[in-house]
Amino acid sequence: MLSRLLRSAWLVPAALVLTTIAAVAETGKSAGPSELLLVAQIVLLIAVGRGLGEIMQRIGQPSVIGELLAGIILGPSLFGWVWPEAQHAIFPKSPEQKAMIDGIAQVGILLLLLLTGMETDLKLVRKVGRAAIAISIAGIVVPFACGFALGEFLPDALLPNPEQRLVASLFMGTALSISSVKIVAVVVREMNFMRRNVGQIIVATAVIDDTIGWILIAVIFSLASHGTLDIASVAKAVLGTLLFLAVSFTIGRRLVFQLIRWANDNLVSAAAVITVILLLMCVMAMITHAIGVHTVLGAFVAGILVGESPILTRQIDERLRGLISSFFMPVFFGLAGLAADLSVLRDPNLLMLTGLLVVIASVGKFGGAFVGGTLGGLNNRESLALASGMNARGSTEVIIATIGLSIGVLSQNLFTMIVTMAIVTTMAMPPMLRAALARLPMNQEEKERLEREEFEKRGFLANLERPLLAVDESVNATFAAHLAGLIAGMRGLPITVLHIGRNAKEQEKGREEEKSHEAVVKKAAVSVSSENEAGSIDVATRARRAELGETITEEARKGFDLLVVGIDKVAATKDRFDRKIEDIAATFEGPLAIAAAKGKHLKQPNPDGLNILVPVSGSGISKRGAEVAVALAQAGSGTLRVIYVATTRDKGAQRGASRGLGQEAGILKDASDLAARYDVDITTTLRVNRAPEAAILREIDTTDVDLVVMGVDRIQADHLSFGGVADAVLRQSKVSVLLVSSGEARQAPAEKA
Repeated sequence: MLSRLLRSAWLVPAALVLTTIAAVAETGKSAGPSELLLVAQIVLLIAVGRGLGEIMQRIGQPSVIGELLAGIILGPSLFGWVWPEAQHAIFPKSPEQKAMIDGIAQVGILLLLLLTGMETDLKLVRKVGRAAIAISIAGIVVPFACGFALGEFLPDALLPNPEQRLVASLFMGTALSISSVKIVAVVVREMNFMRRNVGQIIVATAVIDDTIGWILIAVIFSLASHGTLDIASVAKAVLGTLLFLAVSFTIGRRLVFQLIRWANDNLVSAAAVITVILLLMCVMAMITHAIGVHTVLGAFVAGILVGESPILTRQIDERLRGLISSFFMPVFFGLAGLAADLSVLRDPNLLMLTGLLVVIASVGKFGGAFVGGTLGGLNNRESLALASGMNARGSTEVIIATIGLSIGVLSQNLFTMIVTMAIVTTMAMPPMLRAALARLPMNQEEKERLEREEFEKRGFLANLERPLLAVDESVNATFAAHLAGLIAGMRGLPITVLHIGRNAKEQEKGREEEKSHEAVVKKAAVSVSSENEAGSIDVATRARRAELGETITEEARKGFDLLVVGIDKVAATKDRFDRKIEDIAATFEGPLAIAAAKGKHLKQPNPDGLNILVPVSGSGISKRGAEVAVALAQAGSGTLRVIYVATTRDKGAQRGASRGLGQEAGILKDASDLAARYDVDITTTLRVNRAPEAAILREIDTTDVDLVVMGVDRIQADHLSFGGVADAVLRQSKVSVLLVSSGEARQAPAEKA
């Protein structure tokens, strides 16, 4: 087993690299800083760190432990003890050479805090805010007091500046009180407890701990910079931090979103959004430094704001995470391990002090969190799980210890003790938390919430980030804007309104004509924003400046995942759509929603409520139509009627229907369950002996519905087609129709039932 782990973790290649570089370093020493040595150091830290990280993950530990151990192995603790000449040659003590790798590590700290901030879920914090705040306060005060008391009794030999004992004691208190939100979140997520009630409280508490911890570090950094307790400088740091946070989470949140959208929509260079985010991180880090606090707070807050942006968060996270995890994390944590010389623990006194530090840190944090959980309304089992999770220090502790060492608050020995404590508490946390969480039962309310969230995660609308609305000056455009507003308003999605009513030549006729175009766009935007029930949504407007196909192509590259179309003429002769619809569909590969206003919506395109009919057949695309219909019914305060219809191609698509019932009844029950999750009342109808289009049209004629929502597939053809059923309903329906299509075309069926 062990040999298999070693082989899979690349330790053999790492050992070969180690020997080779050592030989090169011994024969190729230079007086000044060496680029070869820098590359050699990076290769070793990444190879050994990632290899040990793989082993740690396979035995149930966070990979960061392996990266820390890699630094310890490559440092004076092991490699320097076994082969001191080679270790000194590869990792020389010369300031110039050390500064090169340290510069990479400092950038790594900022990027790690950026990523940590992006993983911070403020909605989660707000949801369990009261309990989490109470727990966090108790979980910080107790270990902080323990750490402060320990700092006051530390021997002078362990302090770099004994005359600044107050600063060192404050730093020790902060170091013992903070938890690693990253480690906590990883373990909770691995156990599928992230959405459980206690899991949410654990992560939210860790987020609050982290935030308070960085503020405390900022104050201590200010104290260390001035050498004494300068009230003016501390006040500047505290007030500056509070002002920075206040501006960041008000004006800054919207500004960051606007910057991300502007970079995505206007810059054509590769990775333009990532560039803007990195610049934003650096600017905010410099701002926090200017007000007298550490740069990590600025990077952390920048990450939170980027994570709060309603668009592109998944793409940004994926692009940044790979580089940070594979390059900067092993380099930074490896260097932290290099700085920790565990050989000093051969001194019985230091070993005893380190053991005392681990005990005080664990008992203080565990006890404080347990008491806080009890005061916050948790039962004993939940409080035990909370206390187990909050005891992990992990990467956050190492970052704090590194900062303390760099600003002269910690001595080398004290730094080693704290890193050792971080490793021990982090390795102890996963098995303790797993054991505690495994004993937690799930109540009915929590079970229902988790089932709904699991369903939403697989749904179409839950994964929607950025809709685009293409309209002209028609009544149908206003109706489409109304529907798009309901969809966007459900989750506060930003929406872009594209006016396509005039071609490029006609737009050059004069200013008056241009003003008319802008007025139409603004009218559509107001219609969208006025329907938002979840709070204000961001509406951007654009006018067409080129040919229609070119305009849609240009917009499509910006990452829109739904295009809602509302133009004057939808259907043309025979079974063809209007040429504009054809051009739009040909250049937009994602899902389309084509609106056709009819009946009373021609006079009232912004209705107070919608009486919706949605056909279902059990296919995936019909489920998408049902999902959109339920969302519109909920947001538009209307009624919902579901009718079962069947086509030949749907006969094999009923596997998702409830078992134990008839095929048709099972599909209707699935639709009813979907509506129940959103508290929408529905009426169901079964039509099995009619052609689908005849059944739908019959239901329209005999009920009071005013909108038909149909999930439809694109059919592979030389023109845009959604099949005969959709075409018949679109042309013959007396009420409005909304066709919600898939993104990819499928082959037309050979026959229709």
